[in-house]
Amino acid sequence: MTRTDMPPAWDERTQLATFLDYVRDTARAKCEDVSPQDARRAPLPDSPLMTLCGLIGHLRWVEHHWFQVVFLGEEPAGPLAAATEDDPDPEMRLAVEVPLPQLLAEYEEQSARYRRLLAEHDLDTPARRPVRDGKPVDLRWIVLHLIEETSRHNGHLDIVRELLDGRTGV
Repeated sequence: MTRTDMPPAWDERTQLATFLDYVRDTARAKCEDVSPQDARRAPLPDSPLMTLCGLIGHLRWVEHHWFQVVFLGEEPAGPLAAATEDDPDPEMRLAVEVPLPQLLAEYEEQSARYRRLLAEHDLDTPARRPVRDGKPVDLRWIVLHLIEETSRHNGHLDIVRELLDGRTGV
């Protein structure tokens, strides 16, 4: 996998899209060559949801939420639609039942759809569903938020991977 944070052009959209792809690619790279057992194992004490599968499942469904539910105004779907106070992260819990290669393929397929969505809409386009104090965010904010969210979880993937098999430096 080739990752780059250097955009092919310097306009805002290209820079944002490049960084979002870079952090997505980093998440996928942190899962390379891991055993199926390790992909499902939670090495952190008291953190049963912190697995490679759980984190990739979370990233996939978080993007779905922000792009499809908030930006496009679609109805919630998938495991996040079933989140409750007692089970706030079903996408992480349920992902351990799915093979990591399938999760990664679904994440990549979805990323391709959202690349097209980003290319087809102006960054100032407001989301159809308000999120912060009843105020809408725009597409630019959603992309920036997803860069932040994915980067933060890449740190979690770093820790989990190092505890599983010692791999660092991706």
